[in-house]
Amino acid sequence: MDDVAPLAWSSLPAEATRSEIRRRYADAFRLRAWIYWADMLGSACLGWALFAAAILVEPGSLAHLFATVGAVFALLRAALFIHELAHLRSGDLRGFELVWNLLVGIPVAVPSLMYVGSHADHHKRTGFGTDEDPEYAPIARWSRLRIALFVITVAFVPFLLLLRWGVLGPLSYLIPALRRFVVGHCSTLIINVHYRRPQPRGRTARRWAWQEAGAALAVWAAAAGVWLGQIPLHAVGQWFAVAAGILVVNQVRTLAAHRYENTGEPVDSQGQLLDSINLAGWSPFTALLAPVGLRYHALHHFLPSLPYHSLGFVHRKLLAELPKDAPYRQTVYASVLAPLQKLWRKQDPARASAI
Repeated sequence: MDDVAPLAWSSLPAEATRSEIRRRYADAFRLRAWIYWADMLGSACLGWALFAAAILVEPGSLAHLFATVGAVFALLRAALFIHELAHLRSGDLRGFELVWNLLVGIPVAVPSLMYVGSHADHHKRTGFGTDEDPEYAPIARWSRLRIALFVITVAFVPFLLLLRWGVLGPLSYLIPALRRFVVGHCSTLIINVHYRRPQPRGRTARRWAWQEAGAALAVWAAAAGVWLGQIPLHAVGQWFAVAAGILVVNQVRTLAAHRYENTGEPVDSQGQLLDSINLAGWSPFTALLAPVGLRYHALHHFLPSLPYHSLGFVHRKLLAELPKDAPYRQTVYASVLAPLQKLWRKQDPARASAI
């Protein structure tokens, strides 16, 4: 620990605490490009290698099961770099977004436009937990059935994504009304159905155009490959299984990111922190379910500019010196199962809100 006075979070304003953490651990805020590149490329290569292995081995065999599950978790880790892309400043990692889209985003039908830009609304102090937040809903007030459907139904999203990129996207450039619908309702990773994406402008619109073109070409090429007999149907089925697996696992992880107790009123920075969750345990299951720094979601909300590879270090430093009554300690859970169990047990069918 540094030879300085301990942080007194309980008595300092949030901004003063942030400034002190940035000053004390300045080196942790330096982005290590090689970690980003090695982690993303390694995860993507492993994921696609396992995906190929799952296609080549006997369907339904133990080897097929292991390859499929491995592909889901490896590609989930690679795919979740979309979250890092949303926080990177222009020039931080030149070429990273392009390579990520070519290796991961477009092949799994989730190009970066679906998160870059909209994710900033989740961090706005005036928008967090409101209808302007795409990634928040009052899930703590939902019934158990609605929570179960929230997880299960996302398995069908890959079908909708192919429709979005292969059909609706190209047509929307010809039909203005359809374009407004596609951008507003079909172009963002959300859990808040009331969120509406604004139309992209200028440089952002050009970035959207090449990503949509790439996604459309990928869908058309795959369809042509199946039509011509070059791509076997069981390979298409494997893609759907892995894509659905990624989305379902991520949906479960999403349930452990916040308490989801806010009902739409704006909250201050401490309220946003206390609604967020850190998964501080060393369980391999937790690490698989919440990779790329997402185990420290509360710390990320408090310090969104802190690179993912430094979150664990700063988290441990804070726990070592913060006073026992520091609000930050209220965000810590031992594993991913703890907040999930708490959320599930809270849903007393007699009082849970109707679907």
